[in-house]
Amino acid sequence: MDSLFKFNEDTDFLGKVVYVDTTKVSLDVKSKGLKLARVGRLVAVKISAPIEEWAIAIVDRVIKNPSSEQLFQVIQVPNDSIDDLTPIDPDQILQGISNIVTISIVATYKSKKGSEKNYFSRSIQEIPDIDAVAYSIENKNLENLMNLLSTKSDSDISLDIGKYTLSEKARAKLNGDKFFQRHAAILGSTGSGKSWTVASLLEKAATLPIPKILVFDLHGEYKSLGYAKQLRIAGPDDLETKDNNVIYLPYWLLNSEELQALFVDNSEFTAHNQVAIFQKLVGEEKLKHLEDNKKIDVINSFTIDSPIPFDLNNVIEKLSFLNEEMVEGKTKEVKGPYNGMFSRLLSRINIKTTDKRYGFIFQHPNKLNEYEALVKITEQLLDFTDNSGIKVIDFSEVPADVLPIVIGTIARLAYNIQFWTDSKERHPLVLVCDEAHLYLPKKNDSNPNERRTLDTFERIGKEGRKYGVSLLIISQRPSDVSDTILSQCNNIMALRLSNKQDQSTVKSFISDNLTFFTDILPTLDVGEAIILGDSVLLPSRILLDKPNEKNRPLSSTIDFWSEWSASKKETNYKKAIENYRKQSRR
Repeated sequence: MDSLFKFNEDTDFLGKVVYVDTTKVSLDVKSKGLKLARVGRLVAVKISAPIEEWAIAIVDRVIKNPSSEQLFQVIQVPNDSIDDLTPIDPDQILQGISNIVTISIVATYKSKKGSEKNYFSRSIQEIPDIDAVAYSIENKNLENLMNLLSTKSDSDISLDIGKYTLSEKARAKLNGDKFFQRHAAILGSTGSGKSWTVASLLEKAATLPIPKILVFDLHGEYKSLGYAKQLRIAGPDDLETKDNNVIYLPYWLLNSEELQALFVDNSEFTAHNQVAIFQKLVGEEKLKHLEDNKKIDVINSFTIDSPIPFDLNNVIEKLSFLNEEMVEGKTKEVKGPYNGMFSRLLSRINIKTTDKRYGFIFQHPNKLNEYEALVKITEQLLDFTDNSGIKVIDFSEVPADVLPIVIGTIARLAYNIQFWTDSKERHPLVLVCDEAHLYLPKKNDSNPNERRTLDTFERIGKEGRKYGVSLLIISQRPSDVSDTILSQCNNIMALRLSNKQDQSTVKSFISDNLTFFTDILPTLDVGEAIILGDSVLLPSRILLDKPNEKNRPLSSTIDFWSEWSASKKETNYKKAIENYRKQSRR
């Protein structure tokens, strides 16, 4: 049987195993072999087995033999201290006697396993013995291995994303199922090619017959994607429009904690009374709506968080009455038990409900107060039967203070609909969370609004794949993103990251034998990524495909010096100010 590898002893031999520590192996390398030992390159180490078997490894560290003077310092022990001798670290001994190349085993190759030829597995099935020979995988051998990876990955569920940096002749393919079903993260500094990497993935998904992807677009970057249906959260000048692509999220969609976060200031002395009475009144109004619509079966399982329409004006009216209530005393009228307790709460409610920036929550069309309104909202967000397999939601006009609540509400609605859909009718959904650090921060750094959203996304991270909901987390500052959510991402696509904290965050979520990959993150080119996780056969450095020119996101960095060097540009400040005042660029 033809072998995948045909190594030449003169040109490919690297060295022999002299030290084994779980997945880390050290090789004794002759001086000429050091030229083959480059960090990040692939190595094959022979396994003692009846059939041809190799441990596939990646070069982690290269150490050249020190001078004789350094060697003497390492091994010299004074006679008078022999009794107090501390054992020398194995690495120190190795460094003192040889050229050492440290490699990390990442996979296993067998010429045959059962009836399968050229078997390749991510699992480490056997560790090499001492004195096992190791070869650098170069030229034709490298091309054969990369082609094998492409072939093994090529199927109806393969996701072709680019070219291997080690061998550009071979296409890099992921397992599309494993990439999305086990959550993924795309992480990279500004200018690393993060946005068009996302656009490229969406472009490939759009070629499938029935994808279902919802993109949270915070800055309007993805409005240029011609294959996606464009939606937007209603801005101040949308409140009278009948555009079906404008989204309203009525206040009754929010759960009790989200409503409290909008209105109640927990630092106030009367906050507990505000919460108790507000919840009681909201519950009464929801029950009234169910009674009016004769929904007895829903009443029997009703909770305060049930997404039932209610009239907020009635709640405000009752709060106002309690806030001003006078009751009969022994001799004259006295203040009621809640008199004056709700003044600030009512003031905050009035400010929020009359501010047109929050119109998509409080000034929605009357038809969205009907019992069947939730069906219309759900279909607008999650119905992909109109051949728009990808929907982009523009959040650019949403006020920053309620952004986490708005995104959390849509995510929670999507999860709950998937959860309660019959398993035979359930169609998997991916939530693409762009700029995740803005609304999914670490819990210690979060405010009440963000904590509600974190709870929703953490639940999706832990349980979502059971019900066909997956997350694609995108961030330029992974060190600011919730550890709990990132830890649920079993696939990481790390582009260039220059910040030490961000590198450390990525390092903390990958296995110990692959942490050396983080050391090269600052050196990656634009659009180049390290791909790790369940979806890739071999952790790899990959040059990602760019999206088609017409589908590039609107995220290009402005060239300051070039712009300053160009001809004079007139700015219409009057128009800009009017846009600022009406909170819209349209």
